[in-house]
Amino acid sequence: MRPMTRTPLSRKTAMALPVGRLRPLALALSCALLAACTTVGPDYREPPKVNVGSGWTLPLASEADSAELAHWWTALGDPVLDRLIGMALAQNLDLRQAMARIDEARALRDRVAGERLPTASVGASVNRRRQSENGPLPIGSIPGLDATQTIYDAGFDAAWEADLFGAKRRALEGASARLQATEIEAQGVRMRIVAEVARTWFTVVGAEHELQAQQASLDTLQQTLELVRLRYSLGDAAAADVDTAYAQWAALNALLPDIEARKRAAVLSLGVLLGATPERELALLAGPFTPITLQMLPVGARADILRRRPDVLAAERGLAASTADIGVATAELFPKLSIGLGGGFQALSAGDWFDPSSTRFSILPLISWRVFDGGRVRAEIRAREAAEQRAALAYEQAVLSALGDAERALGDYQAGLDTAERRRTALDAARASHGHARARYAAGDIPLVELLAAERSLHEAESSAARAETSAAIQLVALYKALGGGWDAPATTPASAATSARDPAMKP
Repeated sequence: MRPMTRTPLSRKTAMALPVGRLRPLALALSCALLAACTTVGPDYREPPKVNVGSGWTLPLASEADSAELAHWWTALGDPVLDRLIGMALAQNLDLRQAMARIDEARALRDRVAGERLPTASVGASVNRRRQSENGPLPIGSIPGLDATQTIYDAGFDAAWEADLFGAKRRALEGASARLQATEIEAQGVRMRIVAEVARTWFTVVGAEHELQAQQASLDTLQQTLELVRLRYSLGDAAAADVDTAYAQWAALNALLPDIEARKRAAVLSLGVLLGATPERELALLAGPFTPITLQMLPVGARADILRRRPDVLAAERGLAASTADIGVATAELFPKLSIGLGGGFQALSAGDWFDPSSTRFSILPLISWRVFDGGRVRAEIRAREAAEQRAALAYEQAVLSALGDAERALGDYQAGLDTAERRRTALDAARASHGHARARYAAGDIPLVELLAAERSLHEAESSAARAETSAAIQLVALYKALGGGWDAPATTPASAATSARDPAMKP
């Protein structure tokens, strides 16, 4: 049981005070509140700046340029992708859960805001009771006092705890910051959903292009096999030649089911991402398939990540909430003032219930101060301060992790573009070689087998180019995600966001 220092004004005493004497008391209490009200604990300040370096180590474009990342997928010119992402943003269940978490956090913030206001209740009762004549109160010996009574009562009760040292204000700051963090985290979910839909669709498109190239190569091998079998029947080829041609055809034919399964699995994943059954988008297996567009991306300044990345912004809001928690804990060191107020009508007869002489009222100021608690409050303050330090370090870690993600994504995409370019060069060379082979075959300089070999090399180059294009497209999605693309980043700084958290009128 906590020792408390209480200086209450009892209900009985309050009822005995004339109204004229209550007014100076109320005025004195008001002046005391105005003089004593303050906010303890540290005010939130912008977190220390994290060294983000002088610039990108592998820039893909001028840092002076800044890409439009909010709806980056629209620049790819794929109507199917636009439709899929639009449906996912409207129906994805992860995103809808994130929206529900926002509603929950907003309700919790509103509950904390409501704790700053008085509570009031009204009621009415009719109580029929009989008291014992042999009890501690000698009912039977008091003339005119009936042991059986009916008490009619109607009135109101109100209570208010003055926020003398800002505990409730700090609690509201913390709840507002947590609401903002939840909203930012929901945007992070949105960003991930957009990236996942794009990555999955590019997997479908890439698998289709690879499948077409492999099928064309398989058709060429089939022609080669038939030609070798014909030559074998004429005695111009050995049985080993037939076995070799068949082995090449069978090896390539064995690759097709895996590509088809990969394509189908990606389409099934799209259905779930759209908040529907997996088979929802199976019609996409038949196309159409827009060629993947790769582009150089103006990444802007390195520090832009700090205002784009939801995880960085959410970590900053978590630091603001932890700072407010220190003030909530510190306020427990100081006195608390509560004021109770009640009034109404009470009578023993229904006819006198609302008579002016049946009026009752009470006022009960209560001052309490925790003078000894075994150091629990100060221990709680130290815990909150340690939590703030941890939140500051988490913010710094989020910044560095974001920079690391972006740098890796830049490197991967640059390597992907380089690989795709080299594959296209190899494909151009294969096409030129195939053109020469066709001309020589038409002139009778080479047999059909050599022409088919050139065709097979061409199809293999097409398959490799398709895989390189798909890989680079997926790396482009990862780069957009690492840069914080896929949502409308707020044009606010940590300092302005902190001001919004302190001012309940500036709701997000």
